[in-house]
Amino acid sequence: KFIAKRRTPKIIEQYNKIGGGSPIKMWSERQGQLMVERVRELCPGVDISNYIGFSYAEPLNEDALDKMEEDGIDHCVAFTQYPQYSCSTTGASFNGLYRHIVKRQKEGRPFNMTFSAIDRWATEPLLARAFADLIREQLDKVDPKLRNKFVLLFSAHSLPMSVVNRGDPYPQEVAATVQKVMEELGFSNPWRLVWQSKVGPSAWLGAQTDDAIKGLVKNGNKNIMLVPIAFTSDHIETLFEMDIEYVADMKKEMPEANIVRCGSLNDHPVFIECISKLLAGHLTTGGKTIPQMGLRCPMCTNPTCGPMRGFFSSRSLPSGVLPNECSEMKQSSG
Repeated sequence: KFIAKRRTPKIIEQYNKIGGGSPIKMWSERQGQLMVERVRELCPGVDISNYIGFSYAEPLNEDALDKMEEDGIDHCVAFTQYPQYSCSTTGASFNGLYRHIVKRQKEGRPFNMTFSAIDRWATEPLLARAFADLIREQLDKVDPKLRNKFVLLFSAHSLPMSVVNRGDPYPQEVAATVQKVMEELGFSNPWRLVWQSKVGPSAWLGAQTDDAIKGLVKNGNKNIMLVPIAFTSDHIETLFEMDIEYVADMKKEMPEANIVRCGSLNDHPVFIECISKLLAGHLTTGGKTIPQMGLRCPMCTNPTCGPMRGFFSSRSLPSGVLPNECSEMKQSSG
């Protein structure tokens, strides 16, 4: 609470500097609508709608579930928009969904709709291709003589080491995404994976992005491209933290540095194709999660985590949810 109270004025100031608010809801709605339109093409006859929910902003995940039930939805696919799984992001969101499902059961208001989940997609080929396209687009704007000298600095939201040491899979999954992107690029540039958005005095996963930029420039690597590798749209961590603190402010601090950022995924056509084929593949292959979903972190202490994982990992798509012409299509997510 103390940290939250101290951070609130600072956060308000940051939002004011990026236009007064975050565009994440707008981008989520646009991504969802474009995905729905494409899935209707991939699965002819499917009756599909998109609902968005957030853990800490409206509309809340729980409210989205209630709205779906109110609208008579038959089946809910909980589709995380965090490509890389962490207990602090997707895990926390899924725990909240599960608690709400149980709460309604105890209140005698169980959901009539069934559930399945897409819980991670860090190594999807189209995700890597979308990031690679955005990196190439930015590289095309720089001096051709410097193109291969740019250090690609993949920056992801950091985690407290207390979470990492419980066995959270997030660092490995982010690294797996980076590896796929570099394969897509043919390993054209040097690169590093770094971490941003540390909060509070405790130890967090590093190296921190700002420290890495300063260290690279000090070591003679003046051409740096930031890549928001764990974010699927623009929001405060790209528009303020990256564009203002890391690019604009550090250029003032280090005039010799040439720091740029590649674009965010937002509504990039390859990214929309990625999430569309992920969902179409989920629908047409039974709606099961991968085995990883059922595994708790070795040092997990959250009492909700085990039952939540058991719930979602045992779900699948009931028969009759899809029209026959869609069920017969074996759309892959590749």
